[in-house]
Amino acid sequence: MPHYISHDGLRLHYRDEGDGLPLLCLPGLTRNAADFDHVLPHLAGLRVIRPDYRGRGLSQWAAPQSYTVAQEAQDILALLDHLAIDRAAVIGTSRGGLIAMVLAATAPHRIAAVALNDIGPEIAPRGLEVIKGYLGRNPAQRTWEEAAQARARLWTSFSGVPHARWLAEVRGQYDETPDGLVIRYDPRLREAVLDDGAQPAPDLWPLFAALAGVPLALIRGANSDLLTRATADDMARRRPDMIRVDVPGRGHVPFLDEREALDALARWRGLWS
Repeated sequence: MPHYISHDGLRLHYRDEGDGLPLLCLPGLTRNAADFDHVLPHLAGLRVIRPDYRGRGLSQWAAPQSYTVAQEAQDILALLDHLAIDRAAVIGTSRGGLIAMVLAATAPHRIAAVALNDIGPEIAPRGLEVIKGYLGRNPAQRTWEEAAQARARLWTSFSGVPHARWLAEVRGQYDETPDGLVIRYDPRLREAVLDDGAQPAPDLWPLFAALAGVPLALIRGANSDLLTRATADDMARRRPDMIRVDVPGRGHVPFLDEREALDALARWRGLWS
C-alpha cells in the first residue's frame, strides 16, 4: 500500500489513481479514502489522491492530542511534498473541508480550487451532538447487512438510497469480525473531539475568507443537520461567485454522485482544469 511518513514519524496511507491535474479528496472526521468511492468514476482525466488521516483507515494511530485539523492539514502538505505536487485542487467532505480552508489560509500557493461537501465556517450544534453520540464507538449491529438495514431505517434525512449504497457505505467504514463490527479508526479520536469541544468555539469565518480568489463550490445536503441553510446562504452572500447546490433527499453528507452534485463539480472543474 502506498504510504508516506509524517513530520512526526507516522506511516500514513493514501491512494493515488489516474492521470491529469491533481485533485485531493479529503474525507470526513471518522472516514477514510473509501469516502470517495462513489464519485471516483466521475473524476476521469484527473489524478485523484485520497489520503487516510492519521488514526483512520490504514494509517498509523497517534496520540489523541494530534488529531486536530491543524495537524491533519500539515500531514496533507507533507503528502503533497512526498508526491512532488506543487498545487492541487481539493474536494473536502465535512472535516476535509475544514482542512481545505486551513490550507487556503496557511499555504494558499498549494491550493488551486476548493469544493466543500456539506461544511462551512459555522457548525450547527445539533449535528455536532449527533457526531458525538457515535464517535469512537462500535455500532450496535453485528454485520454489514444489519448496519445497512439500520441506516436505511434510522437515517431519516436521506431518501431514495438503495440498499446496495448503504451496504457499500458500511463496508467502507467498519470491519466485520466474529465479535461484531469494528470502526476503522482510532477510538481515541473521541477524546480529541470532546477535548476540543470543551474550548470556546473559534471564529472560522476568517478561514472561509482565505478562499478569496479560489474557484469555490459548495455542495450541501438539503436536510443537513451540520450545515444550516442560513449558513450556506451567508457563504453565498460573501462569495457570490461560489457554485452552490442543495442536494434533495440528502443529509450530512451527500455521496457526491447525485445529479446535482455532479453538475456542480463539473462546473467547478471547468474553472480550474
